[in-house]
This record gives sequence, structure tokens and C-alpha cells, in this order.
Amino acid sequence: MARIVLIEDSPTDRAVFTQWLTKAGHEVLEADNAEDGLLLVREHVPQLVLMDVVLPGMSGFQATRAMARDAAIKHIPVVIVSTKAMETDKAWGLRQGAADYIVKPPREEELIARINQLVV
Repeated sequence: MARIVLIEDSPTDRAVFTQWLTKAGHEVLEADNAEDGLLLVREHVPQLVLMDVVLPGMSGFQATRAMARDAAIKHIPVVIVSTKAMETDKAWGLRQGAADYIVKPPREEELIARINQLVV
């Protein structure tokens, strides 16, 4: 179905999300930090990016903003998936350019449904 770049520093979350996405028919490219994730996005031009917020180095908010300002990749929707659950966090993520914001831990069905809405 879609090529998705997953930017997530937790090995457990990366493994779970990758399993869910591949089971749903998506191709997943993984990065454990925002800098490497942005390189994958620029190299492979996916249909969607799943972005954690709390990452080593550049935050997911900073990476989302960088994507939104880059003419070559700003069309790619970013879905933030984070433990940061306050309304201000969600509003800030959307203001940085995210297409959606999901609080961890997501339910598998909800995550896949929201991704499929953006990539179909």
C-alpha cells in the first residue's frame, strides 16, 4: 500500500508499530532519531511519516517543522505519535505541520485507520 518512514527511538514501539504497519500491507523504513529519519524521508519520499516527539537530538516537533519548510517533502503527511498528551502538545504538533496527533499507546485499529485515511 504505502511506504512509511517511522521515526521512533523506542525499540519496542518501533517493533510493534512496524509489525502493525506491515501486517496492514505497508512498507516501513525505520529511524531511531530525527536526523536519520529526515535523511530517509528525503531519499525515499514516503507517502507518510510516523513521528515520535521525544527523540535524541532534534525533537519530533523540530523535525516536523523542518519537513513543513522543505519544498521537496512538505507534501508528505506527518502523524505524530507521542506520550505527550496535553492539549497544548497536540496543538503545538499540529501547528508545526503535523497532519494528525495520536497519543501513545495507540490502539492498532485506530492507528491503521488514521494512517489509511491519509495515504489512500
